[in-house]
Amino acid sequence: MQITIKHITLALLCCVATVARAQFNTDRITAIGRNALYYEDYVLSIQYFNQVIKLKPYLAEPYLYRAIAKIQLGDYASAERDCNDAIHNNPFSPGAYYTRGFIYRQTERFDLSEKDFTEALVFAPENKTYLLLRADVRAQKKDYTGALQDIDYLLRKEPNSPSFHFEKGVVLMSSQDTLGALTAFSDAVRLEGTNPANWSAKGLVNSLLGNDDDALYDLTQAVNLGSKWAGDYINRGVLHYKRHNFRAALADYDKAIELNPQDARCYYNRGLIRQELGDFNRALDDYNQALSLAPDELEVHYQRGTVNLQLKQWKEAVADFDTLIANYPYFLPSYYLAARAKTELGERKAAFRYQQKADLLEKDKDKIQRQKQLDTDAQLAENQPRKKDPRKEFSNRAAQNRTDADSGDDSYRNEARGAVQHRYADITGEPNVTLSYYAPQTNASVGPQPNAFVHHASSFTHPLVDDYNRNGHLPAPLHATMRELPLSADMVSRHFDQIDLLSRQIDNLEQKGTPDSQDADTYFARAMEFAIVQDYTSAIEDLNKALALRPRFAIALFCRANWRYKYLEVLLQNGESGPAEQIQHDFDLILKDYDDVIFLRKDFAFAYYNKGNVLCSQQRFAEAIIAYTDAIRIERDFGEAYFNRGLTRIYNSPAKVGGTDAASNSYLAGLEDLSRAGELGIYQAYNLISRFK
Repeated sequence: MQITIKHITLALLCCVATVARAQFNTDRITAIGRNALYYEDYVLSIQYFNQVIKLKPYLAEPYLYRAIAKIQLGDYASAERDCNDAIHNNPFSPGAYYTRGFIYRQTERFDLSEKDFTEALVFAPENKTYLLLRADVRAQKKDYTGALQDIDYLLRKEPNSPSFHFEKGVVLMSSQDTLGALTAFSDAVRLEGTNPANWSAKGLVNSLLGNDDDALYDLTQAVNLGSKWAGDYINRGVLHYKRHNFRAALADYDKAIELNPQDARCYYNRGLIRQELGDFNRALDDYNQALSLAPDELEVHYQRGTVNLQLKQWKEAVADFDTLIANYPYFLPSYYLAARAKTELGERKAAFRYQQKADLLEKDKDKIQRQKQLDTDAQLAENQPRKKDPRKEFSNRAAQNRTDADSGDDSYRNEARGAVQHRYADITGEPNVTLSYYAPQTNASVGPQPNAFVHHASSFTHPLVDDYNRNGHLPAPLHATMRELPLSADMVSRHFDQIDLLSRQIDNLEQKGTPDSQDADTYFARAMEFAIVQDYTSAIEDLNKALALRPRFAIALFCRANWRYKYLEVLLQNGESGPAEQIQHDFDLILKDYDDVIFLRKDFAFAYYNKGNVLCSQQRFAEAIIAYTDAIRIERDFGEAYFNRGLTRIYNSPAKVGGTDAASNSYLAGLEDLSRAGELGIYQAYNLISRFK
């Protein structure tokens, strides 16, 4: 059902340009956009809402839904603007205030968040989600009394709601009322004993209160109920460790690492057990892994230092103890152990200095007692996960990055789906626009590509190309694309056959006499064939001949610039580009061709865009920004130009936040450009926005 709907609507969206000549059902497109949003196809849903907003900018609903999609992609600034527009269009929409309040909460503007949640409650005073979120924001502001008022109001309405008791426990934990939290979590367990999160939270509180037997029982219940939170295994492992049940503790830490291999505590705690069992080499491996994940965890440096002593790795031990001394100058064991390592190295003077410093510090015991001491015990996982409430519009499920292996769901096979801001994207610009017979959007030989346009929302068409196609000089129409398709063996063979055919035609032309302007098309046709089989030298030679016959041949100029740049990239990559003067000359020729195209067709946005890319490759960033801006001026929805301009602006503002005003403005403008690019379908932008912020 989902695929069928999308195929139908993609066809409808392609007709948006003709809305002046046909009726367009914006309600239907909005509904389908909501379907895409429900199925976590955030990038695609934005495209739908874009179309509705273009046609009916006075509506509130499409702005609100687009904001929700952007929230899931981590683009809070742009989502906030959409919420503002939704509220402007309809100031009586509780959902718009709630959504903007959620953005404020995520960006830690808690006063504004509380204000918006309160405004939402004016229009929907009984909404449980709004009350829960306002309680959470109040707790973040340390207004625990206000937070508890909201939750107690909910509990008066639904005294047997386990989720409300759970939330009350979270607030009480935040306010350091552990006994009250234990009561609240116990009530949650009583009302919903099949939920592992309730047992998990109760077990953590019992651990903190020293009720080890109760804590072990609670955490075992959570595990037996299928908990997938690594913290339950970490905390139960700590309890086994305290009881010297090392085998059970190791099994729990192994499971914790399987569930969350990025948690340094898992490796640290397992290292403690291996060290105690005398398995020093594997303990060292665990400590190394823990420090690679959390290099500032000084407890790990201490334990690794002691293991290095056991393994007689004296220099490594001294390095760890020096790190501790730099941060904990009153932690005496570091001096004594460093002195021992220096003694083993034969550096007696250095050993004496460590020993002497420790002796002097020991005389000042009162001062030492006042210092924060190093805790080298096993570490608890401090934060239990919240229970997931299906009534919350922004659930954990909607924000996680699922994969095919996780779900077996075909809906995640498209790389532009789900919370794409969590998918790692290389910090590289979008490539040049080139002209080719093959493009994912149009090539029938590889089957339909219904989602191809979503990634790159620019029109990728221009009258210059369309007019040339209509003349029928080429065996197939040209398409502007950034993603040329790889050729099969049969396709390559056909192109070589075409080269032979065109070569015979050109030989006949040259034998009959001097070719004229009309013959430029034949040279251009063969140049296209050479370029497709990546014979750029021959392609450029043919373009030179075509341009000699027809100097104002704009498409040929554009292609020559593109192919010269491709050929130069290959030479540079292989170290065959010649001296610096030659390289600069080649770049100048490329830029001149783009400038000539622009002179002939000032509305050809692709020439400005490609020129910007070439300027960036030469680190001429200010000029590149001007070129991208010109491309955007012509093609307002040129997502790739926004993306590349955004990266260039950020790269060209090394001071970023905290630097000069100009640098900060450039950095923020770059983030704005990435946001716009994401809105237009360049999904990688959301990952970069999250990382840059």
